[in-house]
Amino acid sequence: MQHNIFTSMRSLKFIEGCKTTQIYALNPDGHTAAGGGCGGVGEKFLQQLQDFRINSARPKPSRTFQSSPNQITNNVSAENLLPSGLPDVDFLEPQIDPCLRYVDFVQTLADLYRKIENCPQFEKHAVYLEQSAIFRSLSDPKMFRRSLRAARQHAVDVHSKIVLASWLRFERRQDELVGTSAMDCCGRNLECPRACLVSGYDPESVNDSCMCSRSPRVECDDDTSTGEQECSTSDEDGDMSFCIGDDEIRCVRYNIALLSRPFRALLYGGFTESWREKINFSNNGISAEGMRAAEIFSRTKRLGSFDLPIVLELLSLTNRFFCEEMKSACDAHLASLVSDMEEALVLIEYGLEETAYLLVAACLQVFLRELPNSMYNSNVMRLFCSSQGREKLALVGHASFLLYYFLSQIALEEDMKSNAAVMLLERLAECATEVWQKQLAYHQLGVVMLERKEYKDAQNWFVAAVEVGHVYSSVGIARARCKRGHKYSAYKMMNSLVSDYKPAGWMYQERSLYCVGKEKMMDLNTASELDPTLSFPYKYRAVLLVQENRLGAAISELNKIIGFKVSPDCLELRAWISIVLEDYEGALRDIWALLTLDPNYIMFHGKMHGNHLVELLHPLVQQWSQADCWMHLYDRWSSVDDIGSLAVVHHMLANDPGKSLLCFRQSLLLLRLNCQKAAMRCLRLARNCATSKHERLVYEGWILYDTGHREEALAKAEESVSIQRSFEAFFLKAYALADSSLDSKSSMYVIELLEEALRCPSDGLRKGQALNNLGSVYVDCGKLDLAADCYMNALNIKHTRAHQGLARVYHLKNQRKAAYDEMTKLIEKARNNASAYEKRSEYCDRDMAKSDLSMATQLDPLRTYTYRYRAAVLMDDHREAEAIAELSKAIVFKPDLQLLHLRAAFYDSMGDNISALQDCEAALCLDSGHGETIELYNRARKQADEQQKREFENKIGIVSSLSGQ
Repeated sequence: MQHNIFTSMRSLKFIEGCKTTQIYALNPDGHTAAGGGCGGVGEKFLQQLQDFRINSARPKPSRTFQSSPNQITNNVSAENLLPSGLPDVDFLEPQIDPCLRYVDFVQTLADLYRKIENCPQFEKHAVYLEQSAIFRSLSDPKMFRRSLRAARQHAVDVHSKIVLASWLRFERRQDELVGTSAMDCCGRNLECPRACLVSGYDPESVNDSCMCSRSPRVECDDDTSTGEQECSTSDEDGDMSFCIGDDEIRCVRYNIALLSRPFRALLYGGFTESWREKINFSNNGISAEGMRAAEIFSRTKRLGSFDLPIVLELLSLTNRFFCEEMKSACDAHLASLVSDMEEALVLIEYGLEETAYLLVAACLQVFLRELPNSMYNSNVMRLFCSSQGREKLALVGHASFLLYYFLSQIALEEDMKSNAAVMLLERLAECATEVWQKQLAYHQLGVVMLERKEYKDAQNWFVAAVEVGHVYSSVGIARARCKRGHKYSAYKMMNSLVSDYKPAGWMYQERSLYCVGKEKMMDLNTASELDPTLSFPYKYRAVLLVQENRLGAAISELNKIIGFKVSPDCLELRAWISIVLEDYEGALRDIWALLTLDPNYIMFHGKMHGNHLVELLHPLVQQWSQADCWMHLYDRWSSVDDIGSLAVVHHMLANDPGKSLLCFRQSLLLLRLNCQKAAMRCLRLARNCATSKHERLVYEGWILYDTGHREEALAKAEESVSIQRSFEAFFLKAYALADSSLDSKSSMYVIELLEEALRCPSDGLRKGQALNNLGSVYVDCGKLDLAADCYMNALNIKHTRAHQGLARVYHLKNQRKAAYDEMTKLIEKARNNASAYEKRSEYCDRDMAKSDLSMATQLDPLRTYTYRYRAAVLMDDHREAEAIAELSKAIVFKPDLQLLHLRAAFYDSMGDNISALQDCEAALCLDSGHGETIELYNRARKQADEQQKREFENKIGIVSSLSGQ
């Protein structure tokens, strides 16, 4: 990735923003915390560390290598490796989520679905924006982007179109792609900068090809035809003149009068000018050249090839004399000239002064498409951040909640504590009109003020958010009160919240901060039970175990969450404990993986950059050559150790930073770990490091595919193949085609593409994946023997996941025992084996299946199949309430489409139409095209309508009988 000065500035500023999510071991001033279990660095720490190593019940891990002679262990002290000492529970604190969070998320989704379905079509884009804000709190960024695309699809006005298109572009971080320009077009109306400047509602055309790909010949013809008429009116044709200085501009009175009502009144009204042939126009702020241009426009209705200063003069004239038609033409013409930051910075001043809507839109579009770099331009930020700038934009129709929502979210990502973030959020609050908008603006202002340690202001903003219905902001109120010395008040508030609402994990997590001893641990354990995705309870328990000298148990506690949810702060803490254990290999593995997730991560409460710690640890472990790295990568890949594989690839890139293939490998591993943001960053880096066009096209195709542009991804793959046949190009094409319902013909084509890929050179890791995918397509086509061959060939090159495909083949051949054995092999070999336990449950009896599914849930509580299976078993046993509870337990922390659909079906079978409808609506909010849910929803609605009709008829019958009596 090519870093420019703006990137460097962002990296420096982001350091401070990282601190709040990391492990706090010391007070910022470096003194020992009151009541803490750990002192500062120096003699006290060294003695403490020695005690830990002597008294720890866990023996030191055995080495699998001999130390090389050139290691310089003695030069690296414990104080250098751990500048903040040992981790301390007193400085652990969960971060408050800056997104909207609701107590009853299912009800929120259901309400939102009805709102989308019932609102007028011209207002849908605003409701989809609300949906995107709610989806922001989910772990899947694709859902957020899908809502943004829907909002852009239904946008009507130019302002909404340019902001949403720019936001979609930013989500792909196009600014990081070397060789691209901010105004480059993707080829579709959805994000085309020219198409966005056209007002109107046309949702069906957003995915069509835009005008940018068409020939500009027609426009040239227009300019030529205009130029032929750009001669001033002759003395014979004109019947009047405007005199400006010594110049006389002949005009046709009637044509000039048609420009506006003021001109018509001047030339045909009761003024003396109406009967004069020559009118002195010297004091009206327009030059002779400008007036000639106005005369030409009065005849041709075109601006032709006028120079920029002349068009600006005309724009000014249109405002003084209310020439609406000419103003629109000047506005559109000037908007078409804006193509870069320099032009936009100059022209936006004219646009704001002359209230030129399209010109300001075009300039804003450049600023927005240049984000985040444009945030470091003082002129741009003065316009966006100041109240005066917002008022100027409002006068021309370009100040909106949407605009400031986009800007503020980028500011929060860049530096949450910055003044720019505060000011943009203040503008956001000023533009907020709907309830959800106020909730978001006030809550985020509270979060930022809390990060800035302005606790009184933070509390006030959180209170404002709660007053407009955002209950989650109560967490912020409690935190601010505690920071201001009112810990018991904070406890009472969270205690009241737990009592008044349906319990949620975050409620117990927050209450745990304000209590001690057994009560604290009970709250943390309850928080993990209700929401196992919360990382703070695991971290707290791990650090507490460290303070009790139970280092092995601390590592095991962290492994529980790292096994299904990888985050930099958890990897940091595990590395920290590994250093105490002198497990330097384990520490390096976690730090390498951590730096892949966040290259700018600062460890130990901002005391040491991750890369510096790597430098300190590197001499303490065996040195690997690049060949050794490939060997270790194969070992970790075959053992399904994604974090270990990620660490090895990071180390390989440190030795060979320009290797695009390794960056691409990183992105694949990160996607497996559900770290999509980091995966996209690595994919962009792979694209930038590509040494050939065909390779670059493949990576661009993957970027498009992963951001929802399947057709464009296929086009990139085809273009790459046309240049050079390669494994990755064929694989991308096959993968994108297979991501749809395949008929027999399409399946055969995918098979052909994968076979072509396998004929091309590639490493065994990728070929194993291709063989695995090929086997899957063969199974879908019923060609089980060919599928088995593919899986066996994949296993021969250590693609361990092929055991799962082979088990499926055996199962389809009614060889259930063989299928079970294959999955057992996968469980034994794979480090991450939750999915293997889940799949093995399909090939054994009910009791064994329950055991496997229980283990799968324990290893990865985010796997929804396990909850659905157990609920189905309970439903078969007529234990309806328990079945509903099993699904509800998972829906609280993972509102999944399949879970909601199944619970709706259960409610429907129980005759609870209201609950069934709500779950269907929530599911359709997540995916409005899910056919089975649509069918269930329509049936439930019909039943509800019939029930209401019967109830109404019964009431009428009762009233009639009473009247008869």
